[in-house]
Amino acid sequence: MASQPTATRASADVQASVPATQVSLSRVGVTGVEKVIRVKADGAENLFYAGFECFVDLNPQQTGVHMSRFEEIVGEAIDEVVLDEAFKAEVLAAHIAQRVRERQGGLRAEVSVTARYPETVSTPESGKDTQEIYVLFGTAVDSERGTRTLTGVQAQGMTACPCAQEMVAGLSRERLAEQGFGPEEIERVIDVVPIATHNQRGIGTLHVGCPEGGPAWIDAPELLRIVETSMSSEIYELMKRPDEMAVVVKAHENPRFVEDCVREMVRQVVDGYPDLPDDAFVMASQENLETIHRHNVVAERHGTLGELRAELLSGEHQARHLTMRDWLDTSGS
Repeated sequence: MASQPTATRASADVQASVPATQVSLSRVGVTGVEKVIRVKADGAENLFYAGFECFVDLNPQQTGVHMSRFEEIVGEAIDEVVLDEAFKAEVLAAHIAQRVRERQGGLRAEVSVTARYPETVSTPESGKDTQEIYVLFGTAVDSERGTRTLTGVQAQGMTACPCAQEMVAGLSRERLAEQGFGPEEIERVIDVVPIATHNQRGIGTLHVGCPEGGPAWIDAPELLRIVETSMSSEIYELMKRPDEMAVVVKAHENPRFVEDCVREMVRQVVDGYPDLPDDAFVMASQENLETIHRHNVVAERHGTLGELRAELLSGEHQARHLTMRDWLDTSGS
């Protein structure tokens, strides 16, 4: 009687075979991998809800990758890298990318991590504790040249429109003059009284990338501070009346366009990271959710730190702004 296949019989590694059409693939991998990461710090445990994307560049002599290995590698890296230390999304991404490239036999591996986590902050006047949700991004590309990383954050804030505020200030001057106030008195009033304008809730995103051989990681809380302070005012989920007044007054005393927010992020990165090399990467973007329009407004700047430093010194436009995709792709060249 013919023998029957058994579970113990070794099966051929089809993925490792040579494909019928021998051409390399730019990216093969998995998306939508979700994990809850528990991080212990200062005796407390914080939860990070993270999503992962893992890819390898496949050589032309290999049919495919072992998809189950991605899940295994992500779990192993979480246990080995993150537990009992501060969460660094780009460091975790780098460890996963290195393991993916080695275990999958890839030419190049790219891993992205997106994590949402709660942070307790104090309101500006009442000092109430309120829980805010922030987003961390970590991307790493591993190749024969080494590993380059990209650290990113996203936070929300408030902006006040300078254009409408100037028009309201002009109307205020006219009405004060009609009531008999003199020019000097009018300017004194304009200087001390908050002037109305329309507002937006802003969503700011900032990425800073380190090339191979660069710093191990960028301080994400510092990037969050830059994003929040680039807008007219921070916002808070829970506020008492004194907090509401403080936020509104601060925003109206610090009006900014969407473009101003991006330029302020860029300025703070250039000033705050003098030791980063010129081939480090920066991407700053801002989206404002309009209140008097049905549309939203956006602004963005991306490029190397060297490009940004040169523009801030000369005020002259750089011919080409390197994109994030271009910067990541140069890791394998």
